[in-house]
Amino acid sequence: MGRYHGSVCRLCRREGMKLYLKGEKCYTEKCPVHKRPVPPGMHGTGRRKLSEFGIRLREKQKLRRIYGVLETQFKTYFQRAAKSRGVTGVRLLQLLETRLDNVVYRLGFAMSRKEARQLVLHEHPRVKELAETGLRTLPTWLEFSAPALEGRVLSLPAREEIDVPVQEQLIVEYYSR
Repeated sequence: MGRYHGSVCRLCRREGMKLYLKGEKCYTEKCPVHKRPVPPGMHGTGRRKLSEFGIRLREKQKLRRIYGVLETQFKTYFQRAAKSRGVTGVRLLQLLETRLDNVVYRLGFAMSRKEARQLVLHEHPRVKELAETGLRTLPTWLEFSAPALEGRVLSLPAREEIDVPVQEQLIVEYYSR
């Protein structure tokens, strides 16, 4: 399976902001975005003005990296969003937000989306331990039943309920070139 196996903190530095890919480390001062706020690599310290294309590409890459989706999968999600009714950018975010691994992350069973993906793939029984330790605040579009250990998606999330720091209009413009 093709996944990114390198340093995820490097991806955060590349985007110039915390993407919260590492879990607990991203919430501390040990996060490399705090220590070295420049892009990785030999030429990271210089200032480069991004072109219009570069700005749109960075937004697309940022969203891909936040959700841990490969390029082909992301393009498929975009095509599905473009074919459906409604605003394409918001629909794309809704499709990504209602993926099973992201729902597990939002329910609080994992500290990162990567850990949530592993829970889903390996069908770990660790969910009981995580449910007892206490959950984070749930979004209004999700419901969790602690005794049954069940989570339900009540509705599609509105744009205001999705807390991803992305300008989805730039991603739509990237694909409409």
